[in-house]
Amino acid sequence: MQLVVARIGRAHGIKGEVTVEVRTDEPELRLAPGAVLATDPASAGPLTIASGRVHSGRLLLRFDGVTGRDGAEALRNTLLIADVDPDELPEDEDEFYDHQLIDLDVVTEDGTEVGRITEISHLPSQDLFIVERPDGTEVMIPFVAEIVAEIDLEEQRAVITPPPGLIDDRAEIASARDAAEPAGSGESAEPAEGSDGSGDPAQPGDAS
Repeated sequence: MQLVVARIGRAHGIKGEVTVEVRTDEPELRLAPGAVLATDPASAGPLTIASGRVHSGRLLLRFDGVTGRDGAEALRNTLLIADVDPDELPEDEDEFYDHQLIDLDVVTEDGTEVGRITEISHLPSQDLFIVERPDGTEVMIPFVAEIVAEIDLEEQRAVITPPPGLIDDRAEIASARDAAEPAGSGESAEPAEGSDGSGDPAQPGDAS
């Protein structure tokens, strides 16, 4: 399975380094020297990471065969894609890859059916489950510990404890994508992570 782990930004300096927008919670693994990454567009790769360092809070990468600023600038906006074993789990037991969460049944603690997860929306403040209900409408459920009580991959279900108004008639519901986000907003988990698939593992956050 392929997950997008970064997007190449502008060239840095004259020696072939580029800034990257990291899209994985495991950059030390996915973006380590020696890693061979596929690209989108495919014609730009594959690329082998020669070195990496952090400068002013940004990750800088240099690739084998890219030695000058012009070559680095030509890679701008290229997506870096890693091959990931679909059975692999994030190191943190409270994290999950998007592909593990897609299609899980969502139920309340008393067993009431809510729907099925069809998408993970990665927002700056938290992740959201986009859940399709039996009637075809959609409800957005924050992936926070106070609401998502359990993720059971064996039973293929997510158990939630929704506060009043989240999934009843007072909830904000988008019907059949009619109220979808404007194009370009939010962060998709590509290419799946994505839905990685941002490739970023999703994890429950705080409800603050």
